[in-house]
Amino acid sequence: MRSYRFDTRLVHVGERPADRADWRNGTPTSAPIHASTTFLYPTAQALDAAFAVGGDQVVYTRWGNPTVQALEALMSDLEDGRGAVACSSGMAALYLALLAAGTPRGATEPHPRHILASRDLYGATETLLRDFFAAQSVRVSYCDMSDPAAVKAAVYADEPDVVLLESLSNPLLKWSDVEAIAHYAHQVGARVVVDATLATPVLHRPLSQGADIVVHSATKYLSGHGDATGGILVARAGLLLDTARRYAIQLGMILGPFEARLIARGIRTLGLRVHRQCESAMTIAKALRNHPRIRRVIYPGLPEHPQHSLMALQTCGLFGGLVSFELADATREAAFAFMNRLKLILPATSLGDIYSLITYPPISSHRELTEVERAAHGISDGLLRLSVGIEDARDILADIEEALGP
Repeated sequence: MRSYRFDTRLVHVGERPADRADWRNGTPTSAPIHASTTFLYPTAQALDAAFAVGGDQVVYTRWGNPTVQALEALMSDLEDGRGAVACSSGMAALYLALLAAGTPRGATEPHPRHILASRDLYGATETLLRDFFAAQSVRVSYCDMSDPAAVKAAVYADEPDVVLLESLSNPLLKWSDVEAIAHYAHQVGARVVVDATLATPVLHRPLSQGADIVVHSATKYLSGHGDATGGILVARAGLLLDTARRYAIQLGMILGPFEARLIARGIRTLGLRVHRQCESAMTIAKALRNHPRIRRVIYPGLPEHPQHSLMALQTCGLFGGLVSFELADATREAAFAFMNRLKLILPATSLGDIYSLITYPPISSHRELTEVERAAHGISDGLLRLSVGIEDARDILADIEEALGP
């Protein structure tokens, strides 16, 4: 369905055969859930052929399941990729992406030798790099991915195997120029992995700008309803896709069919939800920027944001559904008191849901970092992250203002 526009593909890809000639009598409008661990073939010869071909042939759910494959086909289409691998969580997808991107061509070592990563990463990602990859003698270095000159210098000086970044960082909402970074990385033979969870395919599609693998925590915006945990990676080239799929099978990083169906169902309304969330986030950010009890508001849609112009150019004027802000009283006690006074906004350590969610990074996403490490990232004790839901923006704002007090 590549001939159709993006919002149309969101609704239809993966639900049923696109060509009516392939419909059977009674073809379901909505794709069914295949809750089976094994799949049957009429003869031993046919089973043998299915094992030999692999790919889209289903034999055992760890190797492939029709419900999961439908989700993978949908995400591959939306990201303009060669193919996708669905995983049990966003962290599983990210780990798998780093393994695949870091495996040298023609080699079998299941890890990179050197990862150049963004200084602004989700806390659990930084913990993965520090406690797993570095512990496996993988060199991990960092630079400011929102500064193209710094990226260029670091890439050319160190020649990493993998460059890892978030297109829109969590929770400080820095935007990175994927196209420029991919150009520098490819000059030294590095592969680029982009976590695009916060941007979603609605705002930005990194593979079209040169990234090699794009990763999503499907738990967040893709699912959108707080009822399914999963992850997706989409590869630009067949070798990376095959490598990622092989590791997923070997390590058992599979997504179950029920979760796959919930995530696919959520994606059908992704465009509507994200546009509403972006619109409301802009309204809330503008209203809070001059509030006396707020020291600063971080939102890429505000002109004072350092990457405002670049993001406006690369996302067609959409700036995401997250707003971070720092209380004037930048203490843990003040942050807890504010959260406890909220009535509509929910205190939950996630984002991208239809419900508005408030998160305190020092006890959630960046809990595993020390106070010194958080300070180095610019995460103070007064920082809060709001994931704007699809409620009326006036009600969300009123809840914040009431919790801030007079």
